[in-house]
Amino acid sequence: MVASTSSGDTPPPRKRLRQNPPTTHDKEPRLFVPFRALGLITDNVPFVLQTRSHKGATDGPRIHILTCLGRSWALWEGGKMGLLFVGPDAPDQISSLAMDGDAVWAASGPHVIKYLRGKEVLRATNPLGIALSFITIFGSQILALTEDGRRLFLWDTSSGKLDSTIEFDIGFTATSILHPATYVNKVLVASSQGAMQLWNIRTQTCIHKFSAARLISAPNASESGNASTCAITALTQSPAIDVVGIGFTSGEISVYDVRGDERLMRMFMEGGVRALGFRSDGHPVLASASSAGHIALWDLNAGGRLLHMVRGAHDGAITSVEWVPGQPVLISSGEDNSVKQWLFDSPTAAPRLLKFRTGHHAPPHIIRYYGEDGKQLLTASRDRSLRCTSVVRDSRSFELSQGSLAKKATALSIPLASLKLPPITSLSYSSTRAKDWDDILTGHTDETFARTWTMQSKKLGKYSLGFADASKGSKSKEKAPFGSVKSVCVTACGNFGLASSSTGTVHMWNLQSGIKRKTFDVGPCPPDVAIRFQTGKKKEGRSVTGLASDALNTTVIASTLDGTLNFFDFHTTKLEHTLTLPSTAVSILLHRDSGLLAVVSDDMVVRVIDIETRRIVRELGGFRARVLDVTWSPDSRWLVTTSLDSVIRTFDVPTGRLIDAFRTSSVATSLSFSPANDFLATAHVDSVGVYLWANRAQYAEVSFQSVTDDDITDVKLPSMQGTAEDEALDALSALTVRDTPENPFSTPPQLDGELITLTLLPRSRWQTLLNLEVIQQRNKPKEPPKAPEKAPFFLPTLPGVEPRFVNEQKSTADTKKDTRRLQKAAAGTLSVFQEKLTTCDPTGDYEDFFSFTKSLSPAAIDLEIRSLITLDSLRTFIVALTQRLKSRRDFEAVQTLQNVFLRVHADVIVENLELQDALQTLMGVQRKESERVLELLASSLAVASTCITGLYATFTGRTHQRLATSSALNSTITSATFFTLREYIFSPFVRIAIGRKENTSSDNLSWSDLRRRNLLDSGLSGAATGGIYRGLTAGRRTIGRAATTAGIACVVLQVAYNELAIQRIKYVAGLSQTSAAGVKQPEFSEPWTTKMLSVLGVRPVSDEELLDKLRRERTKHLEKIQELENQVEAERKQQEGNPPREK
Repeated sequence: MVASTSSGDTPPPRKRLRQNPPTTHDKEPRLFVPFRALGLITDNVPFVLQTRSHKGATDGPRIHILTCLGRSWALWEGGKMGLLFVGPDAPDQISSLAMDGDAVWAASGPHVIKYLRGKEVLRATNPLGIALSFITIFGSQILALTEDGRRLFLWDTSSGKLDSTIEFDIGFTATSILHPATYVNKVLVASSQGAMQLWNIRTQTCIHKFSAARLISAPNASESGNASTCAITALTQSPAIDVVGIGFTSGEISVYDVRGDERLMRMFMEGGVRALGFRSDGHPVLASASSAGHIALWDLNAGGRLLHMVRGAHDGAITSVEWVPGQPVLISSGEDNSVKQWLFDSPTAAPRLLKFRTGHHAPPHIIRYYGEDGKQLLTASRDRSLRCTSVVRDSRSFELSQGSLAKKATALSIPLASLKLPPITSLSYSSTRAKDWDDILTGHTDETFARTWTMQSKKLGKYSLGFADASKGSKSKEKAPFGSVKSVCVTACGNFGLASSSTGTVHMWNLQSGIKRKTFDVGPCPPDVAIRFQTGKKKEGRSVTGLASDALNTTVIASTLDGTLNFFDFHTTKLEHTLTLPSTAVSILLHRDSGLLAVVSDDMVVRVIDIETRRIVRELGGFRARVLDVTWSPDSRWLVTTSLDSVIRTFDVPTGRLIDAFRTSSVATSLSFSPANDFLATAHVDSVGVYLWANRAQYAEVSFQSVTDDDITDVKLPSMQGTAEDEALDALSALTVRDTPENPFSTPPQLDGELITLTLLPRSRWQTLLNLEVIQQRNKPKEPPKAPEKAPFFLPTLPGVEPRFVNEQKSTADTKKDTRRLQKAAAGTLSVFQEKLTTCDPTGDYEDFFSFTKSLSPAAIDLEIRSLITLDSLRTFIVALTQRLKSRRDFEAVQTLQNVFLRVHADVIVENLELQDALQTLMGVQRKESERVLELLASSLAVASTCITGLYATFTGRTHQRLATSSALNSTITSATFFTLREYIFSPFVRIAIGRKENTSSDNLSWSDLRRRNLLDSGLSGAATGGIYRGLTAGRRTIGRAATTAGIACVVLQVAYNELAIQRIKYVAGLSQTSAAGVKQPEFSEPWTTKMLSVLGVRPVSDEELLDKLRRERTKHLEKIQELENQVEAERKQQEGNPPREK
């Protein structure tokens, strides 16, 4: 033996520090995401029992049971067997568990992992990389044995540091460790050779060796070395000091004195000992468990006499038994996926089952959602049981009773499993009449009758619907063979149950009375089918593989093994139609609401048939192996299938496309879609659990695109916990963002910064705002509204468009009480309109402000603009309009707001010089953007008119059609190229090259500036356009001449355009000067639009009239302000003259 510590010159390899191990997220499927597993209780790893007592507790100690779930673990509360925690998945299968206070330790492969409240907090790794098989807590250290039984590692539980390593001798394979009570720093190590060793952990020395010859009474045990019969499988401490219990694979049990090295008593149990447990409440009783599922109780006062034998306590090998300290309760767990508590009413009485938590101990092969709420699952397994598994809470799951089988098994001394019904092969239900009579119908292996079950009573039903009973009333002299039940069906109304046989007959019974009502006969095989399968026309070989009935009880559908679908009239039992399929029909599934029937064929194709037209409407293929099961989504849009290639496929029935496919680690034998459309449940060939997959289409947008074989992903099965809660939420949001398809028709806020963008609001919104006064005048009521007799109580509100109540704060006693008018004035806070206006960035585009403004009504916008009474708010509003114009967005909204703003606040702006600078900037930006819009419109209209002219000449049959079309296209291309080059290339270049700035003030403009406007830009653009097109059409030699000619022509045209603009300005200026001097102006006739509006009562308002109106409103506001100031001053003087009296 060799012992090594970490204090040498060469320390052993340190553990790999990883507080938060990285989680590798596999590529998940598009439609279904792993959610969680159901029905997992325990496996072959022994459970760990922990009791906790609290000071002042009156209900006894709390019991915690830790069980293994493969790669994760579960912590149960022993009082009600409720689930407390589920651990995350470990890297490998868990081989051993231990508990240290609130911490849970698990051995997974070469790692020892520590968990706190379901979260991994520490991980220690075997430096040799060998898997660990057993762990136990020893004070502040954790001991671990390697899988080969050669080494013992000691780690510190707080830091995870490897303290020491013990290596055993060759020929000693350690299997388990026990710390004897009151032994300091010493442990017992059991081996698979039947020997034991006592070790001092601190000094790493072997104190004593217990040979197999002294521990076991088998002849020549030490010489034979047969580990299969001498291996120690159980080692436990007794209430007596120095005494331990030892169990062997041979079935022998030894009560051994460690200090005296002698055996005190010996017992023997058939089947090999798997676990031992000493009772600790004062009664000397030893409990032993065997690999056959039996529990034996031994009286130690009587020399090891057998008290009781609980046969069939578990349906598989028992992995562990432990007594609750100080209580007559025995807890056992087995490989049958169950944990049970046994109560002893008296010291000599037989135990009775107190509490239990069980699941299937064989993989389920049929699962179906029960009811319409999607909260329960019916599962049938090869363990001959029918269970109801709750999706909501594990404690609501139960097994449907098959009668008092335990008493019969005890009386007959036979295993309980031998009395159960054969495995279920077909299952159907209808919850419509579940409260009245039996509602579940099942068919079993090699049985000639179907059985009813009742979910209400959770047990086997009243009737066994046999084919022999159904044939008693037959008048035929020849007795037809009965055949076995192949499929069953319960009608939608819940009144009738149908069962088919392997001989081609279908019988129907009334589920309330159990009386046979009708018989459907598929008849002889059709000629074309008989030729294809080379069989005769006898009906004995026509096995019915599937049954279905529609929602209104008008049609019964039966599929046969020879590839036919037979449609019967429900009332007359007449065969109405036979549909021949290209291949054998293995099973069928009908969606009653839509009338679509899914047929699983033997040629690896699923066919969808419309039962109304009785034709094949879809053929879904692409399978690489035989299809095992199918299920419909509640809306019949999806058909989910599972096949032997371990791939779960989802088809979109309307389009017939495969929209989702993922491969699992094991084959899914059955699946069922929740009626609530939220989960997909699957059962797999190598697991006793039921796995739920969340339907992401319920919570996020999923793009349903076609899936190929290359897109099939490998997905891990859901765990009991699923994933950590925070990681699950992050993963769901990440998947939602990743798989959300981009809308190809979506429009960005602005296509390009050089374009003018308008709002998406209707034109009437801005027209109403411009003419709001006229509309209000027309809608003015003839009589003022009458006040109600009793005015309702109302809360004071803040000014603004949106109703907001005043939050009155209670003033302290020392605070001076203000008057009501001052309180009202103090409550005048900013409205939402003004808050957004002031909080936006002055250099930004005021997006929040304009978004809120566009959501208001025209009347609200007008009121908010009139509420801008301070100079700061007016300046801020002008800046907002300027910045929005510069961003070139919401152009018509800015024009409307600018019109209303200037019309309302013109007199204030004129009288206050502080607003002149901001107004001059707005005017310059307005002129610049307006000219850009007008130029773009003019160029677009010129291009459109030229093109339309050419097309008109072509289609009207005039002469020179081709010449007209060519000229139109040439003009269109040339003008588009010219304006593009000038606006986006030459104008910015010239502005940067010569440092030219746009004049924003009209005072800085001169006639020479207007005459030189855009001359250089237009000349360069014309030269480039002429040179490009002439060079393309006539060669390089003509580029220079064409560029010169086109440049000169464009300069001349620009000079003419600028001169016309100057003459227009002079003309307008002359009109204003002559009007001011009192010169009589020439009379002009009114436009026809003005005349029509005057007929309708609309009269244009002149500038003088508008200015007079604004001045009158300003005078009224000033008078009102003066009146309020006088009132406040009077109240202040009154308070100074009448000071408050002291109480």
